[in-house]
Amino acid sequence: MMDWTDRHCRAFHRALTTRARLYTEMVTAPAVIHGDRERLLGFDAVEHPVALQLGGSDPAQLAEAARIGEAFGYDEINLNVGCPSDRVQSGRFGACLMREPELVADCMAAIREAVGVPATVKCRIGVDDQDPATSLFATVDACAAVGIDTFVVHARKAWLKGLSPKENRDVPPLDYALVRRLKRERPHLSVSINGGIGSLDEAEAHLDDADGVALDGVMLGRAAYHEPAILGQADRRLYGEASPDVDAFAALDRYRPYMVARLAEGVALPAMTRHMLGLMHGRPGARAFRRILTVEAIKPAAGLEVIDRAADAVREAEARREAA
Repeated sequence: MMDWTDRHCRAFHRALTTRARLYTEMVTAPAVIHGDRERLLGFDAVEHPVALQLGGSDPAQLAEAARIGEAFGYDEINLNVGCPSDRVQSGRFGACLMREPELVADCMAAIREAVGVPATVKCRIGVDDQDPATSLFATVDACAAVGIDTFVVHARKAWLKGLSPKENRDVPPLDYALVRRLKRERPHLSVSINGGIGSLDEAEAHLDDADGVALDGVMLGRAAYHEPAILGQADRRLYGEASPDVDAFAALDRYRPYMVARLAEGVALPAMTRHMLGLMHGRPGARAFRRILTVEAIKPAAGLEVIDRAADAVREAEARREAA
């Protein structure tokens, strides 16, 4: 979710769900060590629980970056072993590490030793011509041998040659059954599933133990970004909370103090509104909502009145439909 799940996006999603764990964009270990840490790692306390996702393949660098992340207050340090972009391949991290399970284990051992918060892995089921059953189990077992017990598995191979990063999200076939097999054969590990999950109905199906296997979690990526309102049901449907669902309008109200604070710091309004464009998906007035946020938020001195006008466009459209 590079360039998507930045701090403004995460704060917005937190306005919809209090329980779901949020993840940062992948940040490379060298960038954390040598770069602008506040820009790369800074986040608002409202985001908790939030995990820092690191990229890298040097155990010492990853350990140092993990310590820095823990000092910033992150609740989890996650190693990305799934990103298929050309940039990560040239840097020997991301999905290409599926070919080197022992190196992944060395990296995770270093991270686990460096921090007191959970150290976790997000991986693919394999890359290129690997046998997925062999590559997935080899990576998981190597990491489990050094004390790692939590895995998020994107249930697709990554084709590092011949497919773009975008195609790698859609073209390789999903193998949910293999992820369920991993949980069945390694019941002591926490196994969450990712990839192609487009709704909470699908998420609930993955968490169902009808076949005797209950996965421990579901990671939503693009579905949650493009239709964020579904997160307003997550606390009730996935966590069993008794509280009512969070409506899109209520989420805007919850997000308002964050926006006020960021605008006062000089953050441009579009940096926040770009993450809201799908909030009213499927509702009357959704197109007007997107248009107002897209066109008016970029105007000089644009403020929260833009959000209000966009929300009012939806309310008015819904009122017209009810009256018809």
